[in-house]
Amino acid sequence: MLVSEKHVSESDDGSEFGADLIFKAPARFLVDVSLEDVELIGEESTPPSSSFVEGWHDKNGPRNYHDTADSGNFNLSWLRDACERIVGECTSQLSREDLAMAICQVLDSDKPGEEIAGDLLDLVGDSAFETVQDLISHRKELVGAIHHGLSVLKSDKMTPNSQSRMPSYGTQVTVQTESEKQIDKLRRKEEKRNRRGTEYGAENDMSAASFSSILEASERKSPFDDLIGSGQGPNSLAVTALPQGTTRKHFKGYEEVIIPPTPTAQMKPGEKLIEIKELDDFAQAAFRGYKSLNRIQSRIFQTVYYTNENILVCAPTGAGKTNIAMISILHEIGQHFKDGYLHKDEFKIVYVAPMKALAAEVTSTFSHRLSPLNMCVRELTGDMQLSKNELEETQMIVTTPEKWDVITRKSSDMSLSMLVKLLIIDEVHLLNDDRGPVIEALVARTLRQVESTQTMIRIVGLSATLPNYLEVAQFLRVNPETGLFFFDSSYRPVPLAQQYIGISEQNFVARNELLNEICYKKVVDSLRQGHQAMVFVHSRKDTAKTAEKLVELARKYEDLEIFKNDTHPQFSLIKKEVVKSRNKDLVQLFEFGVGVHHAGMLRADRGLTERLFSDGILKVLVCTATLAWGVNLPAHTVVIKGTQLYDPKAGGWRDLGMLDVMQIFGRAGRPQFDKSGEGIIITSHDKLAYYLRLLTSQLPIESQFIRSLKDNLNAEVALGTVTNVKEACAWLGYTYLFIRMRLNPLAYGIGWDEVIADPSLGLKQRALVTDAARALDKAKMMRFDEKSGNFYCTELGRIASHFYIQYSSVETYNEMLRPHMNDSEVIEMVAHSSEFENIVVREEEQNELEMLARTSCPLEVKGGPSNKHGKISILIQLYISRGSIDTFSLVSDAAYISASLARIIRALFEICLRKGWCEMSLFMLEYCKAVDRQIWPHQHPLRQFDKDLSPEILRKLEERGADLDRLQEMEEKDIGALIRYAPGGRLVKQYLGYFPWIQLSANVSPITRTVLKVDLLISPDFIWKDRFHGAGQHWWILVEDSENDHIYHSELFTLTKKMARGEPQKLSFTIPIFEPHPPQCYIRAVSDSWLYAEAFYTISFQKLALPEARTTHTELLDLKPLPVTSLGNSTYESLYSFSHFNPIQTQIFHVLCHTDNNVLLGAPTGSGKTISAELAMLRLFNTQPDMKVIYIAPLKAIVRERMHDWRKRFVSQLGKEMVEMTGDYTPDLMALLSADVIISTPEKWDGISRNWHSRSYVTKVGLMILDEIHLLGADRGPILEVIVSRMRYISSQTERAVRFVGLSTALANAGNLADWLGVGEIGLFNFKPSVRPVPLEVHIQGYPGKYYSPRMTSMNKPAYAAICTHSPTKPVLIFVSSRRQTRLTALDLIQFAASDENPRQFLNMVEEALQMVLSQVTDQNLRHTLQFGIGLHHAGLNDKDRSLVEELFANNKIQVLVCTSTLAWGVNLPAHLVIIKGTEYYDGKTKRYVDFPITDILQMMGRAGRPQYDQHGKAVILVHEPKKSFYKKFLYEPFPVESSLREQLHDHMNAEIVSGTICRKEDAVHYLTWTYLFRRLMVNPAYYGLESAEDETISSYLSRLVQSTFEDLEDSGCIKMTEDNVEPMMLGTIASQYYLSYMTVSMFGSNIGSDTSLEVFLHILSGASEYDELPVRHNEEKHNEELSKRVRYVVDQNRLDDPHVKANLLFQAHFSQLDLPVSDYVTDLKSVLDQSIRIIQAMIDICANSGWLASSIACMHLLQMVMQGLWFDQDSALWMLPCMNNELAGSLSKRGISRVQQLFDLSKATLQTVIGNFPASKLYQDLQLFPRLQIKLKLLKKGKESEKSLQLNIRLEQTNLRRNASRAFAPRFPKLKDEAWWLILGNTSTAELYALKRVSFSGRLVTHMELPSDVTTFQGMKLIIVSDCYLGFEQEHSIEELAA
Repeated sequence: MLVSEKHVSESDDGSEFGADLIFKAPARFLVDVSLEDVELIGEESTPPSSSFVEGWHDKNGPRNYHDTADSGNFNLSWLRDACERIVGECTSQLSREDLAMAICQVLDSDKPGEEIAGDLLDLVGDSAFETVQDLISHRKELVGAIHHGLSVLKSDKMTPNSQSRMPSYGTQVTVQTESEKQIDKLRRKEEKRNRRGTEYGAENDMSAASFSSILEASERKSPFDDLIGSGQGPNSLAVTALPQGTTRKHFKGYEEVIIPPTPTAQMKPGEKLIEIKELDDFAQAAFRGYKSLNRIQSRIFQTVYYTNENILVCAPTGAGKTNIAMISILHEIGQHFKDGYLHKDEFKIVYVAPMKALAAEVTSTFSHRLSPLNMCVRELTGDMQLSKNELEETQMIVTTPEKWDVITRKSSDMSLSMLVKLLIIDEVHLLNDDRGPVIEALVARTLRQVESTQTMIRIVGLSATLPNYLEVAQFLRVNPETGLFFFDSSYRPVPLAQQYIGISEQNFVARNELLNEICYKKVVDSLRQGHQAMVFVHSRKDTAKTAEKLVELARKYEDLEIFKNDTHPQFSLIKKEVVKSRNKDLVQLFEFGVGVHHAGMLRADRGLTERLFSDGILKVLVCTATLAWGVNLPAHTVVIKGTQLYDPKAGGWRDLGMLDVMQIFGRAGRPQFDKSGEGIIITSHDKLAYYLRLLTSQLPIESQFIRSLKDNLNAEVALGTVTNVKEACAWLGYTYLFIRMRLNPLAYGIGWDEVIADPSLGLKQRALVTDAARALDKAKMMRFDEKSGNFYCTELGRIASHFYIQYSSVETYNEMLRPHMNDSEVIEMVAHSSEFENIVVREEEQNELEMLARTSCPLEVKGGPSNKHGKISILIQLYISRGSIDTFSLVSDAAYISASLARIIRALFEICLRKGWCEMSLFMLEYCKAVDRQIWPHQHPLRQFDKDLSPEILRKLEERGADLDRLQEMEEKDIGALIRYAPGGRLVKQYLGYFPWIQLSANVSPITRTVLKVDLLISPDFIWKDRFHGAGQHWWILVEDSENDHIYHSELFTLTKKMARGEPQKLSFTIPIFEPHPPQCYIRAVSDSWLYAEAFYTISFQKLALPEARTTHTELLDLKPLPVTSLGNSTYESLYSFSHFNPIQTQIFHVLCHTDNNVLLGAPTGSGKTISAELAMLRLFNTQPDMKVIYIAPLKAIVRERMHDWRKRFVSQLGKEMVEMTGDYTPDLMALLSADVIISTPEKWDGISRNWHSRSYVTKVGLMILDEIHLLGADRGPILEVIVSRMRYISSQTERAVRFVGLSTALANAGNLADWLGVGEIGLFNFKPSVRPVPLEVHIQGYPGKYYSPRMTSMNKPAYAAICTHSPTKPVLIFVSSRRQTRLTALDLIQFAASDENPRQFLNMVEEALQMVLSQVTDQNLRHTLQFGIGLHHAGLNDKDRSLVEELFANNKIQVLVCTSTLAWGVNLPAHLVIIKGTEYYDGKTKRYVDFPITDILQMMGRAGRPQYDQHGKAVILVHEPKKSFYKKFLYEPFPVESSLREQLHDHMNAEIVSGTICRKEDAVHYLTWTYLFRRLMVNPAYYGLESAEDETISSYLSRLVQSTFEDLEDSGCIKMTEDNVEPMMLGTIASQYYLSYMTVSMFGSNIGSDTSLEVFLHILSGASEYDELPVRHNEEKHNEELSKRVRYVVDQNRLDDPHVKANLLFQAHFSQLDLPVSDYVTDLKSVLDQSIRIIQAMIDICANSGWLASSIACMHLLQMVMQGLWFDQDSALWMLPCMNNELAGSLSKRGISRVQQLFDLSKATLQTVIGNFPASKLYQDLQLFPRLQIKLKLLKKGKESEKSLQLNIRLEQTNLRRNASRAFAPRFPKLKDEAWWLILGNTSTAELYALKRVSFSGRLVTHMELPSDVTTFQGMKLIIVSDCYLGFEQEHSIEELAA
């Protein structure tokens, strides 16, 4: 309500509203708009700078004062009205306000009566003589009132902050009339005077106040009345507070207050409605059918549609707030309309509606109106769940506050909340309600997200008219000058007359009678005027009762005619339709024109009733409140009959809330038809005052947040957004609670003394937070470290947050949950949950409860139905039994319980699982499913198909006790006989097939005595039907030891439809075992949603042979560090920059430098192993300078680093020759022969040493250094194993000793390794992991979260926190698993740094230097992150960027480096802190995330601690919660290395057979005894599937292994077995020569034919098993699908996630030169092309060996295509020229020129004419890049006459003079390559190939080829010369012509 034109706010002590109207506006709000400005604004209708806020009435506006007649007492209101009259008659020059003020001052002066009378007459003029008389005669009362008002004001002024919270005048602009303008000027003068200090002295108090504020205050009780309280006297409701024209009437037994309608405010001058056609085109689509917006919408349109401001709109119900939401949505959509296309994946809009019914209505309205824009609107409430995909497709989500809270609480759904750009909160005034805290939590969370991520999320709040809108605006972060809109009740589209009736009758029966009477009377009044009426009651049963009562009373008063409507033209028609309904109330009442409506009716009946009422056939509708929310059905008169409604949540009756009353009253008055509406509320007398104040909006809304502070704090901690007290206080500062707490401290239990001591209430904030944190700590929901103020989330807290469990429930469970409980105890415990604490036991329900307990409760009910918990447990059991209930209150109690039941039981299951209790976990999981399915665990499992199988069949199955296993074995007809219904047999059998069964089988291998590795195979065995199984089925995989009731391992496995059809799924995990061993443990797979769907597998420990538990560690001796001079050679000494060796190097110095013993050194990373290896090299240089050193490093990156390092020292200082052999670089023979040091990867050395017989340099190796030899156990281990075994074998054959030096991390089984390497007692050094030069501190933190990406996101904040804690200024390395993660992590770190107000804290260089660096960076993301001092490092960067980043990090210019795991191996960049963020990576082959090998983790940790600078290093490992204990164990005790040779034995056997090492089976067995595998078989036989380590077991195992390997190789066509001998075949030789897998060549052998086409070759090439490992990352199948639409040849659309399909697409994209979708594809393409060369060459050899000419040439063409990136048959070969363009190519092809060769043959002049105006010099320059060959041939006869053979002499010459290099010009191929030529001798007519030779040369070359001796005729025989890298460089020369 508004008093005069002053702005209203509420008071501090919560008493009457608006007493503190002090006029000192804070300067920042003062907007002085003088009249001229206002008019300007009006005329030009430019958007005003501040919004116009309605509701300050003008002179001609309605008045909110009551008639003088109404008040007989003389008080200030009377005075005001008197002044109003005087001013109205223009007798005074002053305004009403000033006049009144002046009169007050005169009355309050100390002058005698006559003088005062004189003064008064001067003031008011002569005409107002009676007024003066009245004034003087009532002077005492008036002065009393003035003083009272002033004292109240004074107490207000003393309260702190009264200034800042005053909604001041200037906050909004009011359009003023002339007279108001004068008052304004006076007021401003008055204010200036006050500011200058007053000259009056005594009158100071009064002059500082304004009259209306005194008036207001005087009507209020004095400050302390509130605290004392006053009885409910007859005048307890001061009618003064009600609008003008209000009347009260007293009747017998009740009192009526009638408030007349506020007439609609007039349109202001210059105010105009916005036409829809002014909107953008796309926006008009959503407003189809609208002409223009209404007044409110037009007023706010500017701000909502054209700005991003947060907005709060307070307007009466029915004012069209939905359209305001719509406009803000359209604004958001407009921002994502780019190039006429809506980017739907960029944004989400969330609409939070307080009720499910409302959500449903909003969803249907919006999805209908937004459908032209193709927007997807979906409802997400308790009833409507959405899957992850549905959420992704949806642009607008309509949800309830609770549901959105649950979603944003989970860090796994961060991705969703990150996309939200607009949050619309409907009915914000709910803050006052018990659901307010949820809204507060949501807004606080959103605002913090906005602040921390610096993204824009717009908040739009819609609310009813509320008094303290300024504070709500402050809470929503709305700018009061632009985004706050307040419209009062004069803006209702249909003005509302209200009647409040309070029944004072005490007697219950009489009261009810009276209630019905009044209700009837009001309805009849309305009907008499020809209106329709709606009566709202509060229970379903009551609807029919009330309707019958109305009809009964109508009979009594003979008014039935008024109700009936049988004259309506369609009456008889409709009657027929109504009679069909099964609802008897509906049919009976229809006769009398009365309808009923509630949610319990059938949908059809409800729809019918709504239609009849809106067509006017029913005159009265009796309904429940749901109708007001869900369906938009207005009526002229709305009666609320009684305000008590039953609330199951509160467990009793409560008053109808403000929200409901407003919503119901909003249905009064039909906008199109009525001039006004009428709302009548009938309540009890004591509630009358409450509803009056509520609806004239005078109750300030308060925050209810304290009640749920613990739960919300826990949610934020679990989410990771609040990690300590400081952040918690900041978070609390975002809540509405904090805003209200400062304004009205008393209401929140804060005394004045506290406020004075702590004005900002910071201490109170802290106290609230710490109390909550202590309570949560006590309940184990989080750990609260009081000293540091940090919070650490626990599993329990996380579960409570995700499942929305209240803190008090968790306390209950902590008390009651035990590892063994029976069914009824569990149900009893659930009944004790605080979610149900409000449910009460009622007398009237007892009988029914007792009956239900007998019929529907299989479990005993503790405490019986008369006990509260007993009642709840009956209702829980009833829900599972699907029983039915009659009593109304029980129905709603049951519905309330069932809504929370599922999540409570799920939470209990999670709690048991986390505690590791196996019996309880399975038990709770069973109950989860029982609740979800509403089936008892003891019922028949097929009841889960109850929609399809009849109850009859199910009952019989249960009676006969036929369980699933028995049914599985029975035939159809037997089942039919069993249930005595033959057709049922087939049905039962069919549904048995749909029942999800799975088979488990496991392979268990011990790693150490305490750790087992389990490989589990899961094979689904059922028919997948989407209807039952959806998109995926979740299974819990539990490994449990039932004796000790403990779960060793649990994980959730998702079985998708695709997997169910394919091969069995493999899962691997490790489990700990403890001594003494249990006899066995079980692996269980239990379905998450199907009862009885479980499988288990028993692991027996009886026969398990565990490896020996002995790890020998070398003690580090306390020696004096050796100086470098002990090398005894000054040249060698100069290699080292330090003066002394470290302790480890000192201890092994003698063995390395003064003996030739083999050495194995196991020491932690970073302890100087490389230098130890160098010592051995120096020894070799001294003793055998002619022998070679071969250094084998497992990764290219390490090779590169060694090259880099040693080139500086050995090459330049010692003059040694050194070569590198990796996939990138293959040296030529000369370099290898002359090299002293060869650095190689295992593969390369394996490839070279395979033919050691023919390669002398292989036998010249004197020292072999194996770096990182512990990688034997990794996937490339077998190669290491083979080369070491081979080198030892060679050394034994040639009798030249090779010295082996193995370097590794600390090992568990050093003995076996040493034995295999031939290391004796003296050479074995295996130090403990703790012997690091820099000690290491390790912190392991676990993070939950099923899904990988969200889990990684949730680790970002802890990673940032770790940097701040452990290494705020020293360098930090962060290891992640993928390139994408490097980028995301870096961006998040930048954001956290920014929200700490220190965005560049990681950067240590000046701006100029930074700009210099940035200008050199090519990678976009890297350039961005470097500005903030964070580097990225991964294989996707080019070399320049990579080395730049390394350099910046090494020199401390940037502090943080985020890199992929490869960096750990390759580059030696130590840091003070290493963070390993996640220990899994996505494995493209198995399509899921797998763990990094432990060795990688150790290597990454090894990078922590810089020997020169740090006292200690720190490593923080963030892992997935379940794996925490595993890592804790293994990071400290060394890990044994097992052999993985078995898996790759075939290829290595094949190679040895080809090289002649193995000729018989015995050789093969002998060969195996050299391997490491053999050593491990003896020690850990169980790992390799052997029972024991006895000799015969092992020898039979080896011969079996050899036999099976030979058979496989023979099947694939690689070898031939004759009895005991084996010999290689052509395919085997090719596999060995080109280093291909035997599978690949076997596939070639079976797929390549004599004339295979290019397309088929492409498919064969991409099918090679070398591409098995090509990564197909997450969601890349989408990219592949896109690519597959753009390429030439089709690929298999069902296998888009297959690496081979991806390889095929990459090749085709390369040939077509398509742009690749992401940068990862560029690097993938590099590696695909890189591998392809040797594969294609092998294909060519296979074709040539088979003598297929056409296929060989086609395959050569494929190689040319790979080199040039062109299609051989589509693109012109001219495109190889860099300068070629379409125009040029066209003009050349017109001349018939299509090959580069032809251009060489043209003379310059001809060339110029051909190419027209294209610069010839450019073309000439490009031609120089290509070779030009000339060939001379000669046939020679050779040998004796009898066997004469012909020989073809060939002379090749390069004639392109300018060109000297033989490097191929292949700009699109990633590596350098020399050009080579194939000489093919073949017959083109018979397509036979006789001979093939590959040559490469520069300058000239003479060579010869033998002609086949069996060829008789030369017809068709040709020599074809084909280039291996250029298209169209082929030459054919006929032999026929030569011979002739």
